[in-house]
Amino acid sequence: MKRLRLFSTSTVYGSGYLEYCSEEIKSFFQDKKQIYFIPYARPGGISHDDYFEKARSTFESFGLNLLALHREPDPAEALIHADGAFTGGGNTFLLLKQMYEYRLMNALKTGIEHGRIAYMGTSAGSNLAGMTIHTTNDMPIVYPPSFDALGCVPFILNPHYLDPIPGLQHMGETRETRIQEYHTQNRLPVVGLREGSWIEVEGKSITLRGPHSARMFIAGKEPYELPTNSPLT
Repeated sequence: MKRLRLFSTSTVYGSGYLEYCSEEIKSFFQDKKQIYFIPYARPGGISHDDYFEKARSTFESFGLNLLALHREPDPAEALIHADGAFTGGGNTFLLLKQMYEYRLMNALKTGIEHGRIAYMGTSAGSNLAGMTIHTTNDMPIVYPPSFDALGCVPFILNPHYLDPIPGLQHMGETRETRIQEYHTQNRLPVVGLREGSWIEVEGKSITLRGPHSARMFIAGKEPYELPTNSPLT
């Protein structure tokens, strides 16, 4: 059975790294023995090792063991033997480029779709699970060979979704405007995922979880709010 947890962010205001979703992570990975951390989105120019250590120490505090995919001589081969994977945030374009370069896309997708790998993403790692990365907020600092992502959910994501701020004098485009621009050229649904919320996938069931509603964008329709704990159909 396919299982995923796609979080908008790794850290919410006022709490530590993965702290707000710690109980969900513990439950999700509780019976997993080989969970690999995928560091290729690495934020802020930190090394893969430093990024892994941050995630590893946090998982250790949850009673979970995390392994470093980038240290494996053949990362794609390592994923064949994995039963869990966590992709952290950073730059989505960089992440996708390196996933293709290391031949990881098919290995990861196959493991997820066959129910062997329980997959968790935050931010860029959540973008990776969608159909494409077209609505990421990141700058295209590199050029991946394709914008096609894993396609493990039948929509694309806009993590860190922000609502317009009343009274703000900034005259630039809002997130909603940008996503509506996307729909002038494309048809895939977009989920605006607010901080602190996540998408739960259990087999064919896809549900919004967390404290906030999601902003839903369907081509040719007005955006609407999807309440938390509602199915995404």
